[in-house]
Amino acid sequence: MHHTRDAKTRPGAVLGVLFAGAFVMGCAEMLVVGMIDLIAVDLTVSVPAAGVLVTANALGLAIGGPVLTFLTTRFDRRPVLIAATGVFVVANLLPALFADYPLFVVARVVIGAAQGLFIAAAMVTATSVVPMERTGRAMAIIISGFALSSALGLPIGTLLGQAVGWRASFGAVVAAGAVVLVLAIIVLPSVPTPRGHGAVGQARHAFAPRVLAVLSVSFLTFAAMLAAITYLVPFLDQVTDVSGPVVSAFLFVYGVATAVGSFGGGRFADADAARTLVVGAIGVTISLVALVVFGANPWLAALAVAGIGLFGMATGPSIQHRVVALAGPGAPLASSLPASAVNAGIAFGSFAGGAAISGGGVSSAVITGIVIAVVAVAVAWATSFLTAPVVASVPDTESLTTR
Repeated sequence: MHHTRDAKTRPGAVLGVLFAGAFVMGCAEMLVVGMIDLIAVDLTVSVPAAGVLVTANALGLAIGGPVLTFLTTRFDRRPVLIAATGVFVVANLLPALFADYPLFVVARVVIGAAQGLFIAAAMVTATSVVPMERTGRAMAIIISGFALSSALGLPIGTLLGQAVGWRASFGAVVAAGAVVLVLAIIVLPSVPTPRGHGAVGQARHAFAPRVLAVLSVSFLTFAAMLAAITYLVPFLDQVTDVSGPVVSAFLFVYGVATAVGSFGGGRFADADAARTLVVGAIGVTISLVALVVFGANPWLAALAVAGIGLFGMATGPSIQHRVVALAGPGAPLASSLPASAVNAGIAFGSFAGGAAISGGGVSSAVITGIVIAVVAVAVAWATSFLTAPVVASVPDTESLTTR
């Protein structure tokens, strides 16, 4: 791990800007979930078609993020972060200004790709300004930015959408993104890629089977969550019999749980990342079962929804920690992969849940989630025995001397 702590770099300010960037980008991603009905009506498309906007963002992040990270590996992380933020701001202007569904879908793919690049570069930058033993917590700060955006972005997006329309909500995202861009230019330090860490050499380590095996845990965990959560609003309407402002309260509960999970998850990642992944997958499974069994009771449904968010997001820092450790010299490129796995899981989960609903009603989306979650538990347990290659410890001696 290459460390860039000099007299000018203020770790707190750097982590603050990266957190803000993650938060704003996460809000943009979640806005669509909160305003899916409004967007569907306004663009005269079906709700599943509006759901494609969620999938497009996730796929852009899952595929575009690592591709852009790979292509920009030899550049300093500072200009990469600034460029990613700039593209994000411009791409969010499109849906705010133009009434066109195909253009909106394309914009969401671009936004997702910029977000993926931002996450990877932010992870490398965050871990470069803190001591080695706090890397899990530094990663957790960025992941928490995304989690908190679910907590606040979803309900705020829903309320904003109802108050000023969904386009104005995207306008708000653009304004916030522009502020982050200015702060990034002022605050972020230079983080050059160490020589001898070429893209192809990194890729060999980043895509090693042991890394991909651990990534599959994240893919499955988030697929299980999103199979249910993507269709939470119709579930609450039809099964729990709540609608209107109360739905925002449920979304807020989910969001707060994800934020608490990801903040707390940093400490668990620094302690025992492999075990945290197993516990998280088990917690998600139990919460989904509770949602199906007790879904008609609003209080128990709220508890189950909180459990899904808490246990699922608590695994975020641990996945990042495990992947970076298992990738060794491929760590800078591997930093982009957990976000890809999560978003591939989100895309697959929302698709699987939607397909299940088409066949058998809204509860079948949650049951689909349970099936995926059980597989996630098994894979999490199996991958907990994987260890990093011996070569991975070599760069660490260098970081101790450059600190």
